[in-house]
Amino acid sequence: MMNFVPIFPLGIVVYPGETLNLHIFEPRYKQLIQESYAEAKPFGMPVVLANGIAELGTLVEVSEIVEVYEDGKMDIRCKGLRIFRALEYIKQIPDKLYSGAIVDYMPNQTAQFAAMMQQVLNQVRELHRLLQVQKDFKKPDADLISYDVAHHTGLTLDEEYELLGLMREEQRLEYLKRHLQKTIQVVAGTESLKEKIQLNGHFRELKGFNFDL
Repeated sequence: MMNFVPIFPLGIVVYPGETLNLHIFEPRYKQLIQESYAEAKPFGMPVVLANGIAELGTLVEVSEIVEVYEDGKMDIRCKGLRIFRALEYIKQIPDKLYSGAIVDYMPNQTAQFAAMMQQVLNQVRELHRLLQVQKDFKKPDADLISYDVAHHTGLTLDEEYELLGLMREEQRLEYLKRHLQKTIQVVAGTESLKEKIQLNGHFRELKGFNFDL
């Protein structure tokens, strides 16, 4: 089913269910947000990559206007709803400052895969341990899916976009597992190198080679 939606292209990936805080300052997007909130209508957030606006994006809704400043700028809170594919971008809309798109919504399977998710969570926490960072996913482990942890795995923007295009939960979890495995190896190697550098010049107790063995 094709739909028209106003769009707010950004160089970020928003996943379904994700909460996003934004500061709105451009006149065209102030108009978009004001209308979207007043009419309780969602808008599209297509991803901007290095080569321009990509075809995939996420439909989002304004859940809260946190603050409106004297100059009309706003702090807002949005929530990701569903993934779309843009069939056509419409640069100019009569009487509007913002642009729009004709979109088709992507069928998306989000059923949980508890065992795979736990493997991914273990990897995420190992990565965070190595990096000495702490993250609160604000949900019990049993309620988490790939979208809840994807931004916390060190993916590049292009990789986050690739994940956005995977329409089955087991595909997304497998993608994250492979990425985390490589990333942990790199980070662990860096930590080992850092330890070697820090030890250089220190008095170390090392066992010599025993020729009698």
